[in-house]
Amino acid sequence: MSQSSPSARPARELRALLEEGEAITVVCHNNPDPDCLASALALGRLAAAAGIDERRICYSGEISHQQNRALVTLLDIDLKRFDPERVRDRPAGSLLAFVDHSVPGRNNRVPPGTPVDIVVDHHPAEEIDARFVDHREAVGATATIFTEYVRELDAEPDEALATGLLFAIRRETLEFLRGTTRAEYEAAGYLHERADTDLLRQLASPSVTGATLDAIATAIENRRTRGAVLISNVGRTTERDALPQAADYLRTLEGVETAIVFGIVGRSIHLSGRTVDSRVHLGDALDDAFGDVGTAGGHRDMAGGEIPLGVFADYTDDDEHLLAMVEQVVSDRLVAELRLSDDSSG
Repeated sequence: MSQSSPSARPARELRALLEEGEAITVVCHNNPDPDCLASALALGRLAAAAGIDERRICYSGEISHQQNRALVTLLDIDLKRFDPERVRDRPAGSLLAFVDHSVPGRNNRVPPGTPVDIVVDHHPAEEIDARFVDHREAVGATATIFTEYVRELDAEPDEALATGLLFAIRRETLEFLRGTTRAEYEAAGYLHERADTDLLRQLASPSVTGATLDAIATAIENRRTRGAVLISNVGRTTERDALPQAADYLRTLEGVETAIVFGIVGRSIHLSGRTVDSRVHLGDALDDAFGDVGTAGGHRDMAGGEIPLGVFADYTDDDEHLLAMVEQVVSDRLVAELRLSDDSSG
């Protein structure tokens, strides 16, 4: 690559910062997906090449999607549970990095206000503050940015890293059908020759748990449509990542342009939405609907959120009543925010 390419300067700046460090903690966002996991793996490899021996990749939440579990297992990613104390009182020379997210306390459990050294992300965000920031909303995947770094810094990836980055780009762009730029095609072309195609097939077709199928089946049964918008809930589930899978599937229903699925996971209400309606910015819509009671947001066509059960759980210990309350309140907020008619159908 030419040194005049757009990624050359940030790649060199990142390497210079890594060379100053003695240790690095890479924090994934809550419930990390392939784009986050592969990017964290890539940053760890770049840190090793810069001479950092102490490297930790941390996460909060759960890794419940079958593809995410397969990625961690097959690529042998050494993940640690996130400990706030380790980043709050870290010594000088210990770097803190965010990949695929950007602000302490938002989609992560890092205490708000914690100083951050490195942020690399492609999601919409404001108020990003770090010593090194590479925030590109126009790019289709954070893994694309890390592929550029690997190329610029001549850090030849092994099969595991190349496979992880390629799978992440494919998954994040829905096989190059969503948010794809020229950068994704260039990154994929570079990675393809270095990736393990058999491993890619295993990552693309992991086994599915019965609980995931049950949650998707419940979402299908509980669906209600208002015009081109479908809203459904899965009740209570242990499979958080069944929600985006259900939203993906229900969005393909004839006449549906927007599908939003929610459910209770642990002590939180989770939401996931998909849309092909160009008039709707789903990330903004979910943020406007639930930002006052939880965290929500995302892209124009793909978004999610999490709301603590809070007063719902305090109000009743009857689970059936709790589920009914959650369904009513969440549905009402979605209907109001999206300005839907009162008419609905199954």
